[in-house]
Amino acid sequence: MPATAPEAASPPPPSKATRQSVISVRRWTDALVSVRVTRDPAYRFTAGHYARLGLAGADGAIATRPLSIASATTDPHLEFVCTLVPDGELSARLASCAPGDDAYVDRTSYGFLTVDGLAPGPDLWMLATGTGIAPFLSILREPRVWTSFERIVVVHSVRLASELAPAAPIDALARAPSAAPGRARLTYLPVATREPGATALDARIPAMLEDGRLAAAAGLPIDVARSRVMTCGNPSMSRDVRRVLAARGFAPVRRNTPGQMTFENYWQNPPGAERAPAAPGAITP
Repeated sequence: MPATAPEAASPPPPSKATRQSVISVRRWTDALVSVRVTRDPAYRFTAGHYARLGLAGADGAIATRPLSIASATTDPHLEFVCTLVPDGELSARLASCAPGDDAYVDRTSYGFLTVDGLAPGPDLWMLATGTGIAPFLSILREPRVWTSFERIVVVHSVRLASELAPAAPIDALARAPSAAPGRARLTYLPVATREPGATALDARIPAMLEDGRLAAAAGLPIDVARSRVMTCGNPSMSRDVRRVLAARGFAPVRRNTPGQMTFENYWQNPPGAERAPAAPGAITP
């Protein structure tokens, strides 16, 4: 018997994905991590897009999950913010992955949560729950967004204040000296709904949108003439935000038709669920 077990061969990368390498894993809480992987030189995405990330298990089977990209379009790596889901196949792999492990990224990015589809307007609101902050991290790393708006307001709602940690770069930007002429002013509104006193705001985003608390906290009205709203988070939050805004005359972004509000929909469609592992070397659709 050999002194050490032979190394297992990595599965071949699926035709629709490229094999990458885990660079780092940062654990924010027991159930919240950020993972950074290498980026194929040919990979392109628009800030706000999501990718399908896959990790292989010990048997070579690959589990995948759609995850919004948090890194800038110009970064040489891809970064994702992930909630570890109980019994999730990819979550189990994320919990134990380490630098140097293989990762698989679909060659194509997806999604419509981009500023490009929004009708012109001076104020941009970004509403996020949990890891829904990821696409906004990417968008705020794009220089042109800062010259396209006068005000940017980011609302990030979580259960516990410790879960706000991935948004630290946004908090730092908001605390920086006043914006230069021609550059948007940023307001960051953190929300911890299950830790009274941890943040100034502690109710659900739709409720505070409806009763005016968000507008009051930002010192900025939310109306269809000025405001453009991007939403990424759990389905019930997105659904309720859509209802509140629609009642005020906001229209959603459609293909080739600008609107005043846009939503990330992978949370609500089948691609949003973690996939069971496919056969070794295959990646789930």
